[in-house]
Order: sequence, then C-alpha cells, then structure tokens
Amino acid sequence: MNKKNKVISTILGEIEYCSIGKGIPIVFIHGGHSNCNETLCHKGFNLDEFQLITPSRPGYGNTPLDNNKSPRQAADLIIELLKYLSIENVIIYGISAGGLTAIELAANYPNKISKLILASSISKKWLSKNEKTYKIAKVIFNPKIEKVVWGAVRLFSKSFPNMIAKSFYSQFSKNPIHKLKKKDVKELFFTLEHYNSKKGFLNDIDQDINDDVIRKIKCSTLIIHSENDNSVSLEHPKYASKMIKNSKLEILQNEWGHLFWIGADSKKAIEKTLEFIKN
Repeated sequence: MNKKNKVISTILGEIEYCSIGKGIPIVFIHGGHSNCNETLCHKGFNLDEFQLITPSRPGYGNTPLDNNKSPRQAADLIIELLKYLSIENVIIYGISAGGLTAIELAANYPNKISKLILASSISKKWLSKNEKTYKIAKVIFNPKIEKVVWGAVRLFSKSFPNMIAKSFYSQFSKNPIHKLKKKDVKELFFTLEHYNSKKGFLNDIDQDINDDVIRKIKCSTLIIHSENDNSVSLEHPKYASKMIKNSKLEILQNEWGHLFWIGADSKKAIEKTLEFIKN
C-alpha cells in the first residue's frame, strides 16, 4: 500500500504528514529527532484495519516551527490537519517527546479524541536547564550542526555498526550492553535513517505544560513504558497515571528499554497496545 506524504497549508501554518492504510484512524505524534517518515511504531498494525497518520511536528521534517512552538499550538495545528482530512474522531498515539502534544490534544479536544496512548512518553517537563543532557543537546543538536551529527552517525553506522548500535543502545536501555542481534541492529539503523533534529529538538527540550491540562483528560488512556527506559524516567508514566483518571499503566520488562518496538519481546508490547485499541 502506497504511503502518501505531503505538505498542506492551514490557517495556523503548514504541516507535513504521511498517511497509509485504511480503517480506524490513528494519529502518531512522533518523538524527538523524528518526522512523518517514522514507521517503527507502526509495527503490528494491519493496514486493512487502520489508517496510520503521522504528521511532522513543528520544527521537524517539512513542518516549519514558526509560531507553533508550544505543545498546545502543535496540537491545534494537528487538529487543522484532521479537518483537512475530514476526520472527525481519532486515536492519539504519543511517543517520547511527542507526549506533551498528545496530552494537549486529548485534553482540549475531547469530542475528537476517542483514546490516548502514551508510549515511552514524557508527560511533564523533561529536562531542566541545569542537567548535563540538556547542555549537551543544546550544542550537538543545534540546527547549524545537527545535520553533521546525524550524517556522521549514518556514515559510521556503515563502517562500525556494532559500535554505533551499542552506543545508542546505552542511551535507550538501562540493561547491560551485550551482543545485539543483527535483526535488531538493522531495525535500529532503519529507524535512524530518517532522523534529523532541525529546530524541533531544541524546541522540545524547553517545552512544558501545566498540571491542569493533563487533569482534563477524560478519554480511555493506555500508558505503556519500560522499567529499563534510559531516556525517559519512570516519573513520567507514573505522573500520567496519577493525573489521568481513566488510565491503565503497563510497565514493561523489555530489552531495548525506550525503544520497546525493537527486540523479540516487542511482540508483547504491541499486543497490549492493539488489545487496548480494539476493546
């Protein structure tokens, strides 16, 4: 089935998106460094049952950052996309740094959002300006040099695949570094192939939302997260579970931590997600 990738103009600005499949519409709110070409989180979805819609969030892909810097503004822009697509009701699937935008969608558009999934997702302020990770990100993911950074990753992944894979593995998982399966490494590199931070990632690390926003969510919510996540701490799913009344928290014991779509144990996480969607 052909994937449709296009940019549309709305009253709130331009937005790029990909759409594939037919059936129940699910909007994937991608994480940091990604864009509408993200497919890892599509694993397990039958394209005859589901329409998988992935917009590039502001600052990523071909969606300009412009004035859509906050999670609420990004959510409003995505609603304009749904109007363009003539879609009245969707399931929102928020991933990692896309979590705040997913939360704003579910909180502010209850008549349009039937279910919410927060997968390896942040649910409040992610990094403080005093943290080492924040300071490093400000340097290496600066829009002026991020292309060089990702270009180097892709170049060295071809010459030293195991070394680069283990380096990324330690960023995603708390599990000890070990010999990684070739299939998993291939899947990782396929995912990284479309990564570019552009202006989006530096915008992400400064985003925040008010507690009152997440409290407004009424739709059925699945919060699925790994205990071994080395990118987004367990504070985030626990906080979301506490604040969203109609929510279910699933804590995974998987190999790849933050990227629970990779590895032999990914099947369990995918099954839990599909069960939530269909019931």
